[in-house]
Amino acid sequence: MGGQYRITGDKYPRMRRPRRRGRLVLMVVASVAVLGVGGWGTLQLIDVFTGGGKQAAAAGPKADCATKASPSASTGTSTGSAVPKPAQITVNVYNATPRSGLAKSTADELEKRGFKIGDVGNASAQWDKKVKGTGVLLGPASALDTSLPVLATQLTGAERRTEATRKGTAIDLVIGTAFKNLTAKAAADKALAALSGPEPTATATPKSCS
Repeated sequence: MGGQYRITGDKYPRMRRPRRRGRLVLMVVASVAVLGVGGWGTLQLIDVFTGGGKQAAAAGPKADCATKASPSASTGTSTGSAVPKPAQITVNVYNATPRSGLAKSTADELEKRGFKIGDVGNASAQWDKKVKGTGVLLGPASALDTSLPVLATQLTGAERRTEATRKGTAIDLVIGTAFKNLTAKAAADKALAALSGPEPTATATPKSCS
């Protein structure tokens, strides 16, 4: 056979492996996919460091506007019942001390402060020289949360008592041995104002976030 077929010329055929185009296409697709995923991740990071900050900043003011302090009435020293004004209260003033003239001078001062004055004089034997404090405020049961608290603003430390069988609306001020003067008018007026209408206190209420 060697003599029958002879190769002539200076060029010889080269034996090449067939190209694997399928693998090349797969590599290209994989590269594109990797680049795509990487780009998407980069965009997400940019959004976190930019867009996320804007959302946090926008949420800040809304958090601040959750509540707002607004005034509301406090019950404070209020008795819970509508208290009368001094002009609606008749006061009888009795002196249970050895000092003369206290009933008259005290009644005059109460009248200047707007109270109506009834009887004025010495206390009965029931009270005479038996009241050790500044005084006793005495009235019907209905006066306990109405007129008695109003009169009490004028004499600090006075004891309050009621009589179930007592008729009418007038109340008594029985001056005791520890009495010196009525409560200073400025302090009495402040106490009366607090009794009639307590000052408002701040409470948290929702605030509009428009």
